[in-house]
Amino acid sequence: MILTENIKRLGIYFFFDKHGDVDDYIPYFLKDLNKSLDRTVIVVNGKLTDKGSHILHQYGDVLVRENKGFDVWAYKSALEYVGWETLKTYDEIVLLNSTIMGPIYSFKETFDKMNCMDLDFWGLTKFFKYDADPFGCIKYGYIPDHIQSHFIAIRKPMINSEEFYQYWSKMPMINSYSEAVGKHEAIFTKHFSDLGFKWDVSVQCDDLREFTGYPLLMCPKLLIKQYRCPIFKKRSFFHNIDDYLDNTTGEQTSELYDYLDNHTQYPVDYIWDTILKSYPQADIVKNMNLVYILQKNGKKDISHILATRKIALVMHVYFMDLLDDTFEKVSVMPKEAHIYLTTNTREKQILIQEKFKHSKFAHLDVRLIENRGRDVSSLLVGVKDVIMDYDYVCFAHDKKTAQVTPTIRGAGFAYKCFENTLGSQRFVCEVIETFESNSRLGLLTPPEPNHAIFFPTLGAEWGPNYDITKELAKELQLTVPISSDKPPVAPFGTMFWFRPKAMKPLFDKDWEYTDFPEEPNKIDGTLLHAVERIYPFIVQQSGYYPAIGMTDKFAAIEYGNLKHYLRGYNLGILGAGVGPYYPKMREEMCYRMASKGGIVVFTKALIKKVLRKVLPPKMKMHLREFYGKMHNR
Repeated sequence: MILTENIKRLGIYFFFDKHGDVDDYIPYFLKDLNKSLDRTVIVVNGKLTDKGSHILHQYGDVLVRENKGFDVWAYKSALEYVGWETLKTYDEIVLLNSTIMGPIYSFKETFDKMNCMDLDFWGLTKFFKYDADPFGCIKYGYIPDHIQSHFIAIRKPMINSEEFYQYWSKMPMINSYSEAVGKHEAIFTKHFSDLGFKWDVSVQCDDLREFTGYPLLMCPKLLIKQYRCPIFKKRSFFHNIDDYLDNTTGEQTSELYDYLDNHTQYPVDYIWDTILKSYPQADIVKNMNLVYILQKNGKKDISHILATRKIALVMHVYFMDLLDDTFEKVSVMPKEAHIYLTTNTREKQILIQEKFKHSKFAHLDVRLIENRGRDVSSLLVGVKDVIMDYDYVCFAHDKKTAQVTPTIRGAGFAYKCFENTLGSQRFVCEVIETFESNSRLGLLTPPEPNHAIFFPTLGAEWGPNYDITKELAKELQLTVPISSDKPPVAPFGTMFWFRPKAMKPLFDKDWEYTDFPEEPNKIDGTLLHAVERIYPFIVQQSGYYPAIGMTDKFAAIEYGNLKHYLRGYNLGILGAGVGPYYPKMREEMCYRMASKGGIVVFTKALIKKVLRKVLPPKMKMHLREFYGKMHNR
């Protein structure tokens, strides 16, 4: 059927948000879509805030239903809500959902293009055939070519058919994401094509079939730029990293964002608004490649920024034998900066004042604080009266890691922290410029320690601090996702740059010294370590993102170290005949350890974490057996 004049078109838009909020990308999307629709029915699974309800009612009928059946039963409910006799009065019905964002190009362009094609149903994008059924419920035993269910348009001949009515009338309850794909999305196209209905997609990219089975997720920039795809997936920003790295080098999401930001009119703040409040920061930081490599040497003129922005350094100074080194570290700050130095005794305060009496800075304040809470209370209590006066702040402290022997290992940790917060005058200027240029950047932290005894930090970022961090998050009323299997993008070592307004919820608590444990303090598992890990979640709650920052010189060191570690593991694992893909290598390594009794090196918490992963049943069986043995010890 070709559509000509006086086209009567119905849109059924499925929406879900766990908070019940309607983010700005939704009305932006619907405003353009409605230009091509005669009626819109918005079906909501779960709750909807009063504000959200007001927004959605501006764009169509709103049907709020129980959160069950995923998008499939939302569509089914909306079709029944409209009524089958009424549905037959439409030339075209569009089923679409809020998992897509846009439009980059007006939907009118797509509708005008597809109106001229003799079709019974069509969509925006296609998923290419995959000769297996990873969902375990596809009736064909494989994934056929199909229109992706985020946008499917059905025309009158198919709407009026008994087959279409029966498809929805007999739709079983959908109990999982796998069933939503396996019992609807993956089969809808072939099911109706086999019945003789003609179909196609507007984004014609079959030439990418050998490149990827999922072009919209794996090469979204290409689809938008070259194929004029009007939408992109919200999932792009939090999708499974292993799946990305099985197909790409990890460039796909940051390439998409940069293109949207620099070459389209799409308001990228809509992306940040929706992903930061609902999705794990670790996935966002990795998929967006939020690592800033900044120059260390040379000169940098940021006088235009310093003329309008207030910059501060807060540094806790405890070790007087490191005072000369501390002075050098502080000296890299711009002369326009305000410097706050805290210490715990009057004697130390006098020594510090003497050392800095000829400093160049616009303001210097050496403050006496209580020796309770260490460097954490220096920031949260010692300068709480002034911290919100500044635009960008660096927080640091002199550092010894006495519990690590030999002490050169602790010195290496201190070097990593200082190099990537106060590495040079040029680096500090680059950091300030980076905050100025990235309005959603809330926290910039050095990379995790990974040398010597610190190596397990990668993989054990929470340590024994997860529960206490969750308790603190509850006290601070944080709603962003925090889970034990997603690492915090935290400043291990407690040195970092931040945007104070992004940290406001933490300072609003109005901390006191008595909130912190008395000395002597434990080396891990305390409130101090919970605060260290809560920083990135605070900025995420405030609508900002955490990121990693390094000097270019240290980035070379970090790359070389991580390459060395990975090569060492590969030599062992590949030598055992396991490979070549990372997820399979990891799973097989865990399985072999379990089957040979090597699981004793795992902690109970780690075994529980692994059991939550999607792993082969045989491997899970072994892990459960060994967990049971450990649990009874």
